[in-house]
Amino acid sequence: MPVELIPLPLSVSERQGSFLLGPTTVIVATGPALASAWLLHDVLHTATGHAMPVVPDAAGAPAITVLVDGETTDAFPSTAAERYHLAINEDHVTIHAAQPAGATRAVQTVRQLLPADALRAAPVLTEPVTLPCLTIDDEPRFAWRGLMLDVARHFQPKEFLLRLIDLAALHRLNVLHLHLTDDQGWRLEVPSWPKLTQIGAWRSETVLGHARDQLGFDGTPHGGYYTIADLKEVVAYARARHITVVPEVDLPGHVRSALAAYPELGNTGTTQPVATTFGVFEQILAPTDEALRFARDVFDVVVDIFDSPFIHIGGDECPRTEWQQSAAARARADELGLPGVEFLQSWFTAQFAQHLRQHGRRVIGWDEILDGGAPDDAVISVWREFGIAAKALAAGHDVIVAPQEAVYLDFYASPGPAEPLHIHGNLPLETIAEFDPVPASPDDRTDGAGHRAPGAVLGVQAQLWTEYLPTPREVEYAAFPRLAAVAEMAWASMDNRRAQPVTERLTTHLTRLDALGVNYRPPAGPHPWQSGGTGARARFDHR
Repeated sequence: MPVELIPLPLSVSERQGSFLLGPTTVIVATGPALASAWLLHDVLHTATGHAMPVVPDAAGAPAITVLVDGETTDAFPSTAAERYHLAINEDHVTIHAAQPAGATRAVQTVRQLLPADALRAAPVLTEPVTLPCLTIDDEPRFAWRGLMLDVARHFQPKEFLLRLIDLAALHRLNVLHLHLTDDQGWRLEVPSWPKLTQIGAWRSETVLGHARDQLGFDGTPHGGYYTIADLKEVVAYARARHITVVPEVDLPGHVRSALAAYPELGNTGTTQPVATTFGVFEQILAPTDEALRFARDVFDVVVDIFDSPFIHIGGDECPRTEWQQSAAARARADELGLPGVEFLQSWFTAQFAQHLRQHGRRVIGWDEILDGGAPDDAVISVWREFGIAAKALAAGHDVIVAPQEAVYLDFYASPGPAEPLHIHGNLPLETIAEFDPVPASPDDRTDGAGHRAPGAVLGVQAQLWTEYLPTPREVEYAAFPRLAAVAEMAWASMDNRRAQPVTERLTTHLTRLDALGVNYRPPAGPHPWQSGGTGARARFDHR
């Protein structure tokens, strides 16, 4: 039976035979290889029930040797840091990587080489567990392979974030982007601004069905937030799997939840509640010193929690209406020497970037921050349309490719009436599987050392906006198995993707998701218990 891995490795050479994972097997590792070796120990102990010790020498026992040449040297993101060699023979297994991240990616490949039932939370296999003999040489196409989860529209429990990190790791993704703040909720504890979580983290109710349909509200309060300790736990859990957690605090728009707590930060001074429906709201930060102090205080907490070299500042969907109607905003624009209030967002962005630069961090913003000019070192998350990527690259910006037409997993997976309620659009897995995330003529070259040139495509990121994904089960349904195709897009070369389409390996991969208990969407369509049935999706077409 041929090996079927997702994402597809750079090269695979299969051979006859297998390596037995038995009670006498040991894992050999020292120094920088130890963390990956212990991660492998946990995987194999769960799969087989055998506690395979991590030791410095095999002493004649059947061994899995994990070799890492040195500590992490390449700055994130870097494909070279994730390169690995895996050789499985009948009498021994070798994982060899230059840096710890590569060895950790090899561990996830080993997970997929196990029988699917070995991925369950406890041993269930009655037959001896083996690994097929083969050699894999592997390196990702892109250094940034991300998944964004919106925890602001619907709060997702910390335990689900940890589960999602494990699922991302299985697919060799390396970024979890958390959208922590929006009009409908503030999910980040900021001790110096306590009302953000006392008031801003809670809404009184949520719109029923799709917001466009005006079906009323559910009358049920919704909310929650992560403590600083919660988020540090998430970051540490991800770090152990060489996944970077990138936080997003969306400013200066999408701030209804913050203004519900501190209305003096807005342009009108009037108090409005945390938003209970979805869409774009006119309420935005006022261009004041107090609003800047607020943002800096928040970012100071963010950089203390998150070790990501990148901080996402949002910047999307920021109407200028309040600034245009505000004499104070117009006066501030004049004071700053700006041509008009429409340039106040660029001023905000520059202030955020400067502050974060002092912390050694770079800003990421949605592609709207290009309007009016973005800081030279800002990374652009291209979402509105893929064509913007080429424009951002031409302007010298690094780019994360995240367009609606290819990676918005909150879109419908099919036009069928049985689909549960999503936001709109139609993004079948086959479309993802065929998409090339590199614009026609980008400058994404690297030098001989593997370092990025200016104006590079850093990689790919899928989006899971949760307006209509209220619980982890709905999030998993929207994400899987389409996220497998995104992971393949981000890791594998286009030649390999065309030669061995991900759709042809999906059946095997679904058995892994079954073993992990993932509430994925079957390729043929939703199960009856997943279906929208005759409910909102059947009655109202938001494609």
